[in-house]
Amino acid sequence: MRRMGIGLQLYTLRDETAVDFAGTLRKVAELGYEGVEFAGYGGLSATEMQELLKETGLKAVGSHVGLDRLRADLQGEIDYLKAIGGRYIICPWVSETERDRVEDWEKHIEFWKHVGAEVRKQGLTFAYHNHDFEFHLQLNGEYVFDAIYSASAPEEIQVEMDVCWVQFAGQDPIAYIQKYAGRLPLLHLKDFNKDLNGQMVTLELGQGVVQLKDVIAAASEANVEWLLVEQDNCQNPPLQSVANSLNWVRQNYLTLL
Repeated sequence: MRRMGIGLQLYTLRDETAVDFAGTLRKVAELGYEGVEFAGYGGLSATEMQELLKETGLKAVGSHVGLDRLRADLQGEIDYLKAIGGRYIICPWVSETERDRVEDWEKHIEFWKHVGAEVRKQGLTFAYHNHDFEFHLQLNGEYVFDAIYSASAPEEIQVEMDVCWVQFAGQDPIAYIQKYAGRLPLLHLKDFNKDLNGQMVTLELGQGVVQLKDVIAAASEANVEWLLVEQDNCQNPPLQSVANSLNWVRQNYLTLL
């Protein structure tokens, strides 16, 4: 199996970073994570962040940047990410008011193609991160998830696949990983179960229903660059949860290499 980078999506530690961004990143590095995917920068300047990453040895994998920010200040986001050595700008979410109609998605795809071309021109890569709602609507005879990539070139929009949401939507994450091999540099490694109301409950890795070992094997074959641990909501203190998940990765992936 191929060696992939092991990173953390910092949304998991949003409460901790809100109190002490730098201290939280130091703890993430101490746990053994190799990189981080940002979901905001905690008010730190690019220079301050660059120094913090240098101190901790963490790599900036990329950053989740909302639609509003992409519209309002794409250049500022590009400049910041380039300054801290990151590569990927990822759109992580589409609000409920902008995802119910085919026309909404057609507009988004055209905008993301423009973003992707501009990002690429400046040496970075643009990607889209899914939830389950991309499987609720069809566009040109296929799920929105697939239509995004059918209507764009790989150099415009890459895939950041959240296998937890793919499976929650009733799809096979292994098949989807295989389908997008070569266009899938980033993969969110997550686990979940459902509560009595059928809602998602995110869990530490290895505690839920996702076949994570098969996911990792498929990701290796698909040339994924980074496995990014994420847990939307934690039952334990979040730093303990991400430590436990990293231990699962060590035992079930890294020790097998």
